[in-house]
Amino acid sequence: MPEQVKQVGTYTVAIGQGKPKKGDKNALSPIYRNSAAKDGWPGVDGGCTTLYEVFEQSVKRYGDCKCLGWRPIVNGKAGPYEYWTYKETRDRAAILASSITASGTKPGGRVGIYAPNCPNWMLIIQACNRSSLYVVPLYDSLGESAVEYTVNHSETSIIFAEASKLVFLAKAAKNVKENVKTVVYWGDAPTVKDATASIEKEGIKVYEWEDFNKLGKSKPTAPVPPKADDPATIMYTSGTTGNPKGVVLTHKNVLATVAALQTFVREVGLDLGSDDSTLSYLTLAHILGRALEEFALSVGASIGYWQGDVKKLTDDISAVRPTLFVAVPRVLERIQSGIQAKLKAKPWLVRTLVSLAYRWKLSKLKAGVPLNRATPLLDRYLFSTFKKAFGGRVRFIVSGGAPLSTHVEEYLKVTLCTPVFQGYGLTETCAASFIALPQQDNSGTVGPPTAGVELRFEGSEELGYDPLGTPPRGEICLRGPIVFDGYYEDKKKTEESFDEDGFFHTGDVGELTPGGALKVVDRIKNMFKLAQGEYIAAEHLENTYSGTDAVEQIWVYGNSYESTLVAVVVPDRKELTGWAKDNGIDGDFDALVKNPKAAEHVTKELAAMAKQARLKGFERIAAVHLTAEPFSTDNNMMTPSFKLKRNILQKTFQKQMDDLYAKLKAASSR
Repeated sequence: MPEQVKQVGTYTVAIGQGKPKKGDKNALSPIYRNSAAKDGWPGVDGGCTTLYEVFEQSVKRYGDCKCLGWRPIVNGKAGPYEYWTYKETRDRAAILASSITASGTKPGGRVGIYAPNCPNWMLIIQACNRSSLYVVPLYDSLGESAVEYTVNHSETSIIFAEASKLVFLAKAAKNVKENVKTVVYWGDAPTVKDATASIEKEGIKVYEWEDFNKLGKSKPTAPVPPKADDPATIMYTSGTTGNPKGVVLTHKNVLATVAALQTFVREVGLDLGSDDSTLSYLTLAHILGRALEEFALSVGASIGYWQGDVKKLTDDISAVRPTLFVAVPRVLERIQSGIQAKLKAKPWLVRTLVSLAYRWKLSKLKAGVPLNRATPLLDRYLFSTFKKAFGGRVRFIVSGGAPLSTHVEEYLKVTLCTPVFQGYGLTETCAASFIALPQQDNSGTVGPPTAGVELRFEGSEELGYDPLGTPPRGEICLRGPIVFDGYYEDKKKTEESFDEDGFFHTGDVGELTPGGALKVVDRIKNMFKLAQGEYIAAEHLENTYSGTDAVEQIWVYGNSYESTLVAVVVPDRKELTGWAKDNGIDGDFDALVKNPKAAEHVTKELAAMAKQARLKGFERIAAVHLTAEPFSTDNNMMTPSFKLKRNILQKTFQKQMDDLYAKLKAASSR
């Protein structure tokens, strides 16, 4: 008997009834899918089965259209974008594939890439797709030991690197020479000559990019097309502790993601093609960047690669004029701060008019008026000036990688006159597992499942999550063609990550709205209990508190022996120095963060945000420690995907947290 199918909102269906808790088996929700996938998983346009076939199809369809672009540097300045066409890109990839074969790398070999995003990155990917090779990205910010581990664990035999990375490979050469036989580099750096000598001293052959490509030009080889179940990439997740895990993603996995994204753009009413473009700046070492670019190539869009400098990102955006912009929350927060900073420099009358216009437009959107019809005159004569900063062509913005604050999502949606959608996914699920849709009121959610994955919640009595309740809530468990098959050479970790029904357990907690959209609450590992028994969703609170102007970054701390929360805050430099000036307090930023009055000020601002967000009493921050040094990958307080390393933060600031609790107890006993 077929299972019952029930519509939940516009784009989600529930399949089956779910299961109540039985013995030691947790309760389970029904299975949720995108409506477009209720009868089966959609394929990519043209019926392709591998990424190689998709690109070959695009070459036939869009051969003379722009494909991969870069900005030539002339006299220290970046010029307009120049592009290879789809045909030129395919021909260059064919030569490179032949060169890799000539170097001794056979089908099934691992190819490392250690560089910032650039056209060569995608050429290497396409060369690997053409030759049944597996791409192994080496994070630009992973650090030497993790890069060494990744190369050896994956048995990578050839590494492509940007010239400045040779110095790191030189240090690792002695420890990776058993696997690595060839290194190919491009660009220039002062350390190239010495680094090359050190690498070759260990018996590893080093080629300059153009010299390496001569191998393929002199000895072209035919394609060795992959099969759907062949790995396309082994992506090592940074994690917050221990060695990285190698996530094996097949052509089937990534292609299912492309198909899901093609379905998504149809659902939002967009027709993408060769006139569309995107900016490549999200590292291709993460699946979010890779999936986006494979999707862009599948529809004939062009990809412009950034200069590699975050300070020049805005300039690159203006130059490439993207129609599709994908970002992580940190980037969107900086864009919002940039807009606000420019507004603060405007006369009082202009600021007042923009504020009134903003509130009016936001009220229209919250009342359900479509974005393009909410305030057409204001969009044309006022907000269009903000959109021009994005080149004036952006059609939608997608945020992924971490939760985006609702206030940032709303602010950009209003000021840029562009839909801003949150997405959700992991490396293990090819990033594009959920994306919000504009036809629904999806603010604060990551939308319905995409058409390549199905969702099931698993309950927890201890945490109070009921997957059969209203709304259904529990651990987010995913299954479908976009979900990986396992970790490379780690059977135990793979078995721990999947349940008996084949669902991958993400470790994230979520709930489903009445409209069929997923709301991510927190990580199970990020949740802790206070002394009075209340559970704290730390990431959710950090996301909320980051909405205050006084906060640049925040880490919320508590434990089961304390009844209140404390936090470490990196204050917003401009806000804090402005507050100090207004209150007659002297000192530079480094001195201000040590001033008790500054800590009191930030605590009050957090209290105001807690009240505004209607947080519960136990979710409010009782005291803060201020620090001038931002959390970053450089000081090991954040992962390369900009998630807080809570264990490192706790180790670094445990004494300050203990001191805050001691002061709170002393004050309460007076």
